[in-house]
Amino acid sequence: MPPVLILQHLSTDGPAYLGHWLRREGVAHVVMNTQAGDDYPASIDGYAALAILDGEMSANDPLPSLRRAESLILDAMARGVPVIGHCLGGQLMARALGARVKRSPAPEVGWQTMQVADSEVARHWFGRVGPRQVFQWHEEAFDLPEGAVPLAGSTACPQQAFSIGTHLAMQFHVEVDEEKLRRWAQLDTPSYREQQQLHATVQSGTAMCAGIAEHLRAQQALAERLYARWLAPLRADG
Repeated sequence: MPPVLILQHLSTDGPAYLGHWLRREGVAHVVMNTQAGDDYPASIDGYAALAILDGEMSANDPLPSLRRAESLILDAMARGVPVIGHCLGGQLMARALGARVKRSPAPEVGWQTMQVADSEVARHWFGRVGPRQVFQWHEEAFDLPEGAVPLAGSTACPQQAFSIGTHLAMQFHVEVDEEKLRRWAQLDTPSYREQQQLHATVQSGTAMCAGIAEHLRAQQALAERLYARWLAPLRADG
């Protein structure tokens, strides 16, 4: 099988648990980091699947790398190459498909509860319906593109995930591992402290780390299911 292409926007980010899962499953993958000088390819030729990671920028920022990522998303989807997007990656999927990315009703930072929809498609991806604790870090969120199936939502962010066939967009960070989470939890800026005062949906770094023991293992089990569903069409083809 050709490798999976992973688009990385920042050198301080990385595939984290996605990379761990791909290595464990013996799936070859290539990470292209635009901040490190890698140019995203013009087409999805030579790759079996596409994953898009997060970034601190807005999906609406006028950055050539973001527009190239959107072009790759559309190329992959048109060819039936499975696509998965994490937070900014999910927003870029929505934007590429004509939906708006705008400020979320409230920012979400840390461990937050979302509700998985009671539908056959949502059960295919998530296994069970109802509340799930997932790790979040976003101020913007996507609208639902035409033809997409809504999979989960919350009061702070009505659209937490959608799918179109074999393609999955997520607003949350199912890819975090403990190292990445603890590194992010060290952030301490005046704007971040102000958000904690204004929004109950913004956790402190201490609260994020306290949730590791309670929530991370369950989220990684969810990640394994989502990643397996994402690549299932390729494995079915041998």
